[in-house]
Amino acid sequence: MNILYTDDTICAIATAQGGAIGTIRVSGKDAIAITDRIFSPINGAPLDGRKAYTLTFGHIIGNEGEIVDEVLVSLFRGPHSYTGEDSTEISCHGSSYILQQVMQLLIKNGCRAAGPGEFTQRAFLNGKMDLSQAEAVADLIASTSAATHRMAMNQMRGGFSRELSSLREKLLHLTSLMELELDFSDHEELEFADRSELAQIASQVEEVINGLVQSFSVGNAIKNGIPVAIIGETNAGKSTLLNALLNEERAIVSDIHGTTRDVIEDTMNIEGVTFRFIDTAGIRETSDAIETIGIERSFQKLDQASIVLWVVDSTEAKAQIDTLKDKVIPRCEGKKLILVMNKCDVTPNHDIVAKENICLGEDDCMETISISAKNRKGIAELQKLLVRAAALPEVTQNDVVVSNVRHYEALSHALEAIHRVQDGMAMGLSGDLVSQDLRECLFHLAEIVGGEITNDEVLGNIFRNFCIGK
Repeated sequence: MNILYTDDTICAIATAQGGAIGTIRVSGKDAIAITDRIFSPINGAPLDGRKAYTLTFGHIIGNEGEIVDEVLVSLFRGPHSYTGEDSTEISCHGSSYILQQVMQLLIKNGCRAAGPGEFTQRAFLNGKMDLSQAEAVADLIASTSAATHRMAMNQMRGGFSRELSSLREKLLHLTSLMELELDFSDHEELEFADRSELAQIASQVEEVINGLVQSFSVGNAIKNGIPVAIIGETNAGKSTLLNALLNEERAIVSDIHGTTRDVIEDTMNIEGVTFRFIDTAGIRETSDAIETIGIERSFQKLDQASIVLWVVDSTEAKAQIDTLKDKVIPRCEGKKLILVMNKCDVTPNHDIVAKENICLGEDDCMETISISAKNRKGIAELQKLLVRAAALPEVTQNDVVVSNVRHYEALSHALEAIHRVQDGMAMGLSGDLVSQDLRECLFHLAEIVGGEITNDEVLGNIFRNFCIGK
């Protein structure tokens, strides 16, 4: 997509297929005139003679003068519109045929089909929102839980932008003091703000940026789901457990050892928390080259997971625990480990067997639960245990939580820069060297909101992930 601003008037279907109503958005300097060419109001003047924020009922007229559909047209005049340009929205019946007919008429009369995210891109370029707010639009559309919705709403309403604006003000104040020091460096008799004040401001900035960086682990988990690796020996019941958790036949279940040879991933929302379950290949000694690759991937997914479900066949509990504990436990440091004793309908007293044969030491974070994945016994209790293990804090619309990887990277660079500022002042470096790091910190913060971005490739990467029509 060409992300350079143009004077083209663009149009796109803005609603999903299959609904009773379909909406087509039109934006650009000729949006109202082009819509007028294909629209005949039932009563009154054409759109060009009407006030903004009005609805007009009428017909879309085809090339041969035939009526294509009865529609409502919403009218918006720039700069008081979503894109900042003159805009119309045509609400017609949701038939894909009708929507395509209207799109063809608009294009024939001077519109161009919009690219992904082009409406929001124009809103950004016209100053209707900053870049972080524009990205929040996509997050809001993709939100699948109350928490992701609250995060996106806060960011879209400018909560993150206000936090960054406050940081910028502090940094600019700090920069001005440093520049003043440089301007009057020849006048030793002039009293200048001492370095303790500068250090205090830098400390305040560092604390806020560090808090935003640290919030990414929570924001990323809320947005993309908490990764949960399901591991264990072959035929322990891992795939059966995945199917039971998802309540669908997602993975192939078989008595044949080594059926699962690659990872299978799927997500599920449990009590408002999104989990990304990863069924892995059974761990065992094998000469099969493909199965060996699958087992290697199992350990990779274990390393990447925040929660590990170690599934043990309770009929062979002691043997399976003894075989894998040296391979599994060292990799679970810093993770939540849940020992899932499967097939509890077959074997009694498996909890005792588990607790006697596995220990993680003083910082033991392992929990044990008995289930029968085949009979779905204990699945509800396991889900509750997963929610407790996730331990995600409650997020409100007033909380500023970073969930965007691009923002996280920019903040991380800004944090490194402010750390250099603090180190430079502590070592008594000259003001010009410290000022350079201050300017770098400001630059990385500006990257987030787009205040100094001129790189077309960066904007293209952001907006090409939007849906067409937004």
